[in-house]
Amino acid sequence: MPQTSPLMTVTGSTLVIAPSPRRRAARTPGPYGRLFALPGTRAFTAGNLLARLPMGMFGISAVMMIAGQRGSYALAGAVTATGLAATALVAPWTARLVDRYGQARIAVPATLVAVLGSLSLILCVRSQAPAWTLFASYAATATTPNIGGMSRARWTHLLRDSPAAHHTAMSFEQAADELCFMCGPVVAAFLCSAVFPEAGTLTAATLLLTGMLLFTSQRATQPPVSGHGHGRSPLRAIRPVLYLFLPLGLLFGSMEVTSIAYLDARGLGGATGLVLALQAAGSCAAGLLYGTLRPRSLRTCLVALSVAMALPWAATATGSLPLLAGALLLAGMATAPTMVTAMSRVHAVTPEGRLNEGMTLAVTAILAGIALGSATAGALIDHLGPTAPYALPAAAALLALAIASASTTKTLQR
Repeated sequence: MPQTSPLMTVTGSTLVIAPSPRRRAARTPGPYGRLFALPGTRAFTAGNLLARLPMGMFGISAVMMIAGQRGSYALAGAVTATGLAATALVAPWTARLVDRYGQARIAVPATLVAVLGSLSLILCVRSQAPAWTLFASYAATATTPNIGGMSRARWTHLLRDSPAAHHTAMSFEQAADELCFMCGPVVAAFLCSAVFPEAGTLTAATLLLTGMLLFTSQRATQPPVSGHGHGRSPLRAIRPVLYLFLPLGLLFGSMEVTSIAYLDARGLGGATGLVLALQAAGSCAAGLLYGTLRPRSLRTCLVALSVAMALPWAATATGSLPLLAGALLLAGMATAPTMVTAMSRVHAVTPEGRLNEGMTLAVTAILAGIALGSATAGALIDHLGPTAPYALPAAAALLALAIASASTTKTLQR
């Protein structure tokens, strides 16, 4: 009979008992395992995450620092709004230079300018410098490169022959966005309140510079500079998609402001951070899950988003905080698939060599929508109370669906 026990061999006069080889089940790596098995991807992703976390820290850190030292939320809000406006103007130009001359060549000096702007803001606040110096310092941070766009450009270059893996990578990037914007404000608020008022801005600037240096040092995964970077602007090609990103931004801005006002009006302001974090956590989890599934059409994603955005509005009728938190969790879960699919449309229509600029234009459209949504929700809250404005995110989702349905181009439909 065949032996299944340890094997016996004789070497000279010595009997050697060797254990039989054990069968090991072949373990097939999942989509994300295969993604990060590619050389260099873990290193540039680590730098990407370090540099991306400050994106959720700078705004709240500046507000808490300026308001704490100058005693004026109006001044703090005006300074951060100026920085947002400057970013909308400067970011596409920075992205164009990145596409034209390469990530490392442009991103590092642009980041240094932004970090110097943050340090200048700290010094001006501490030294009681004139108010205009705060505006000038914070405006300088607009040169911060779009790290999310540069990371997506690397994945697109590495996975240009693998659509399924590219979908997984884009889903991961969207989940990373949500994670950083979920954790960033929490970290910033803790540092500014528990350490010292300038700690949030100082830490964010340090993380940004460190992460960007690590990211750009990974030259092997950097997309090659293309001669097409001198060609036509991607604005005309992606304009139909930009029309879609405006209502999506409006949705995000109005939902955040309305949730803050609703919870504060019911004496639940202390739960605001947790409730909003649930929404971001839902989006992060859904983004990672979506990366393992077959991509859906943009219209399908927008239908799901429209239904999900009506849930918080319905939950307010009950006055139950757990129901509202659950509704926001589900609403968040519908946003990541929509954003991943919409960003894929940007990738598909952006001219060769202009990908970073195209994605930065999309982000700029989202920021414009967020600003519009925040302002509109604030006005509605003042006139109608904190419950009725929950209809605004639902209306914005329906508007985005209408834009997608009305389009007959391949830009918005598969």
